[in-house]
Parts: sequence; structure tokens; C-alpha cells
Amino acid sequence: MTEVTALFFDVGGVLLTNGWDRDSRVAAAAQFHLDWNDFEVRHEAVLEAFETGKLGLEQYLDRVIFYRARDFTREQFKKFMYAQAKAMPESLEFLRRLTKKPRKYLISSLNNESRDLNEYRIEKFGLREYFDVFLSSCYLGARKPDTAIYKLALSITQRKAEETIFVDDREVNLKPAQGLGMKAIQFEDVAQLERELKKMGVEIQNA
Repeated sequence: MTEVTALFFDVGGVLLTNGWDRDSRVAAAAQFHLDWNDFEVRHEAVLEAFETGKLGLEQYLDRVIFYRARDFTREQFKKFMYAQAKAMPESLEFLRRLTKKPRKYLISSLNNESRDLNEYRIEKFGLREYFDVFLSSCYLGARKPDTAIYKLALSITQRKAEETIFVDDREVNLKPAQGLGMKAIQFEDVAQLERELKKMGVEIQNA
């Protein structure tokens, strides 16, 4: 079996709660008394541009929320958006163990996220401590499950597919990676992740 040299991690649903996902938007619609159908149609219309860095947060808000007068402010809505992010402590502790010095593997994110929310989450949860590089859709201009983002990840890190592992909680995002020859793990919980990584030859330090 080819030795593993790099691990790619999804962030939302693996290390942190999801970012601006459907549950968060449902909560926002209730909190701010938004018309759900209108909100969701407008969100879906700009989602790809938002997550691939072509549309900033202010432009997103212009098109999806503040295209008409509201009885709440932009700052109130943005505060709500940011507040949806929560840590998954067991996952972050596991990642800390995996990245203890001396580091054996290149550790990278490989996630779909808009630029403003991505950078907030990196800062808020100290993710620079764990990751060598952030391969986020907002920087790469492509998003999972588009094969292009996995090819970019391999090119940027200069790794062969067979020496990498990609961890994501959604099967749909794992299939294209496997199609390129990357090893893949569908995240369920930390214990399962640790077992599967060890089976693939990954060395994990004790707490």
C-alpha cells in the first residue's frame, strides 16, 4: 500500500458545525420573519458564486436579503450568520493529536465555504494551528463535488492521488475523490475516523 503523505479534511460536519447550511437558513427565516421560499430561491441562485469567491458577503446580502427594506440591520443578520458556527471539540482534539510535532503529514482543508465565513471560522476556531494550507472553494474557484477542486488540491500540494486521504461527512463529495484515486473516509465520529485512518497506515499520537 502506498504510504500516505497528505490528509485533506472537510470542515463543516467534520471539525465544526456546518456553515450557512439549510438548517441555519431555516433558523434565520424564523428569527427574522423571512419568506422561506423567496429566501431559498434567491440563495440557490447565487450559491455557486458565493462559495467560489465570485460574490462577497455584502453582495450576497444585497441579492438575497436586503433587496428590500427590512426591520433589522445588516450587522444583526451577519452576527446571526457567524453565530451558527460551533466547534466539534472531539474532532478538534483529534486533529490536534494528528498534527502534534514532529508533523508526519501535510494537513489541509478541502471545503466549500464563502470567503467571509471561511475566514471568520479559521480565526474563531484557531484552525491555522492545525492546517498547513486552506484549499477552500472560495480560493480555488471550484466547489465539491466538482472534480476540478480535487485536481487542484493535488496539484497545489504536489501529491499523487494514491498517497492522500480525503475525509468528508457526505458521500457525494467522496466519490469524485475516489475516482481520481484518492483514499476516502466518510466521517461518522472520531472513534470511527481514528480506526479507519489507522487501517490506512496513518500514525496518530496519543493525547
